[in-house]
Amino acid sequence: MRSAIWIIGTSMTLAPASAQTGPQGADYSGLPRDLAAAATAYDLAQFKADRAELDRLLADDYVLAGSNGKNQTKAQYIAEATAPGSRTTYVALSLNVRRVWSNGAVLGGMVDAKGFDRGKPITAHARFVDVWAKRDGRWRVVFTQANMVR
Repeated sequence: MRSAIWIIGTSMTLAPASAQTGPQGADYSGLPRDLAAAATAYDLAQFKADRAELDRLLADDYVLAGSNGKNQTKAQYIAEATAPGSRTTYVALSLNVRRVWSNGAVLGGMVDAKGFDRGKPITAHARFVDVWAKRDGRWRVVFTQANMVR
């Protein structure tokens, strides 16, 4: 899940990145069908650095709280996630946490990721939580917290 990767931003450890593809471990079975579809689309949008999809899936009032102690707005996060030379080459999710209610959900877990941040190889092991809200019939991420784990 790229949100956990680039959200952590400047606090990532530099390391060689291997060339593997695709998010792994994103199992949304058992969730409401529309939420599972939105979560899957979000994972793929982050992995592919798809600006249009990120814009569609993040709420306008989105806030990202990263390991560096700073918050990012939707615009700041999308700019960072889609910056030239930034891409994800590997993502694996584990220890999934899921809580769903009528118009909201918390989806989280652990992420192991590799890629490049503005051309520099990075690797991350982090815990993340995405808070989703159903607004006007559509699921959108309203808040993300991501912290590096050593």
